[in-house]
Parts: sequence; structure tokens; C-alpha cells
Amino acid sequence: MRFYMELHRQCRLVLFAQEQKNLSLPTLTIVVPCFNEEEVLVTTNKMLVQILEQLIMGQQISAQSVISYVDDGSQDKTWSIIEQLARESDHVSGIKLSKNVGHQKALLCGLLSSSGEAVISVDADLQDDLDVIPQMIKHFNEGAHVVYGVRADRSADSWFKRFSAEGYYRLLSYMGVDVIFNHADYRLLSRRAIEALSEYREVNLFLRGLVRDLGFQSAIVQYERAERFAGESKYPLLKMLALAWQGVTSFSTAPLRLITIIGGAVSFLSLLMTFWGLFITLFTNQALPGWASTVVPIYFLGGVQLLCVGIIGEYVAKIYIETKARPRFHIDAQVGGHMEKPHA
Repeated sequence: MRFYMELHRQCRLVLFAQEQKNLSLPTLTIVVPCFNEEEVLVTTNKMLVQILEQLIMGQQISAQSVISYVDDGSQDKTWSIIEQLARESDHVSGIKLSKNVGHQKALLCGLLSSSGEAVISVDADLQDDLDVIPQMIKHFNEGAHVVYGVRADRSADSWFKRFSAEGYYRLLSYMGVDVIFNHADYRLLSRRAIEALSEYREVNLFLRGLVRDLGFQSAIVQYERAERFAGESKYPLLKMLALAWQGVTSFSTAPLRLITIIGGAVSFLSLLMTFWGLFITLFTNQALPGWASTVVPIYFLGGVQLLCVGIIGEYVAKIYIETKARPRFHIDAQVGGHMEKPHA
């Protein structure tokens, strides 16, 4: 009985595929980075295939849409499960990385390897609400090149998790890093956004900042985040702190500029102390013998050194920005028939 039900379902999808040949529906790729996800992968795939088929049946996406799993060097049965799922369904594909390179690089690999007009990235634990995917598709059809999935609130988190996460986003904002508050890596990117993202050549990735840096038309959908239904979180405290530091150092020169400010302030105070020491020695009887010759050089040299460190920090900040070789701009639109595309 189960065989006939599956056969009937496949036949309906084939009929829809034939009908869609005359329709200009976008092809969707759902990218899912995986690392040791054998406990959740089968359930995850079932839910993703279900939402994919619903979108196909509702004529919101093309029947050629797929789910692309990226195995980030898993040490369990994740890849063998992906292989089995790909054999069972034409809507499933997989990429196996040679070793564990981290969530951000695995996700970027999936994005750059994807096909189709729209690409949605989602974590394998499916804590992100899949029910907002139709809203993402709707915004995409209305012209948005980036659609951010944003948590509506953090009431389900512990006090420490909520305090640290929200404090982190505020810290990034204070340091001049442009990110969406309470947005992780649940988002939709258009083909144009993917091509623009491919121009970023840096190795130390912080995709939340890079995607925001694209500057294309965007939209936001809010959702409630669920508890992980199986397995363990792949982002313990130390990895979260590492990602936080990556965000600061990848998009902000504020720490280097802070050194410059501190160096300038301390050198100014040291200069005042130098004059004070000379004043005490020359115009009062309060100075001990040898005191000025000891204190004045220390203050003076300390101030000069910190000022020099600050100036060097400014140049290091410029080198830091230049070595990233990020594209200088992205063209949103052009008009006229005699315009050449400038190099970014």
C-alpha cells in the first residue's frame, strides 16, 4: 500500500513538472550544512521534502527545485544517509567536503555550488521555522534579493543565552558592523546575490556581515525558533565566542582605532607629566635628587611609544581592509544601451 501511495505521489509531481514547462517559476535550492547529524537527518529530510513538494504543488517554485546537503567532514553516518536520501529522491543532492572546515565555509560551499534562481540556507537541526519559507518566496517574487529570517523573540532561551546573544548584536552595532539584529544564517539569496557574494575572496568568513554588505533590496520575515528535537548543538559557548570575535575582527577596525585613541591620550598625559616634572624640579624645592632625570624620560618615552603604536595601528587598519580585496561596489541597475559594466 505504501508503495502505491509513493508511486501516486511521484506521478502527481511528474504531471506538475510537465505543466510547469510553460510557466516561469523560480527554481529553489535549500542548502543544509551538516556536521555529525545522523540523529536528525532523516527527519530533517522528510520535513524539507514535504515543504518542497508543497511549494511545487502550489506552483510557487519549479519542480526542478532541490535540497542540497553539505557534509562538513562528519565522523558519523551523515554522508551515507545523504547518499541514501539522494538515491530515494530526485529532489535531494549532496556535497561531501574532504575535512571539517567549519559551518561558515561549509555553508558558503553550498551557496556557491547551488543552482537555481533562489537559494535558502537552513541548519540541519530545523530549529528555524520552515513555515516562513513561502513568505520568503513571496518577497523574492516581489523583487527582494535577500530575505532575512529573524527571530521574533528569545523567550525560549536561558537568561545567559539571551543576554549574551543580544549583547553581542549590540556590541557589533557599537563597533560599526552592519548586521540584522537576531538574524543568524536562515535566509534567502537570489542568484544575483550569490554571484555578488562569490566576489568576496576572504578566508575568515562572517556571512551575516558579508550578506548585509551586498546592499541589494532586502526583506525580513520573523519566526519563532523551536527547540532542537535530537542531537547536540554544533555551536557550544567557545564556538559562539569564536564566531563573535570573527564578526568584530572581520568588519570593524574599531579595536585598532581604540589603540590610536588611547595612544594619543596617554602621550598627551605623559607630555603634561613631563612639564609637571620639569616645573617641580626647576621652580620648587620639593623634588628629590635624581627624581626628574628618572621620571621625565619614562613619561616622555612612554607617551611617544604609545603615540607611535597608535599611528602604526592606523596603517595596519588600512592594510587589513585592503588585503581583504572585497569588491568596492555592486551595481543594482543600469539604463542605456551604450554603458559598459565597470570593474568593482
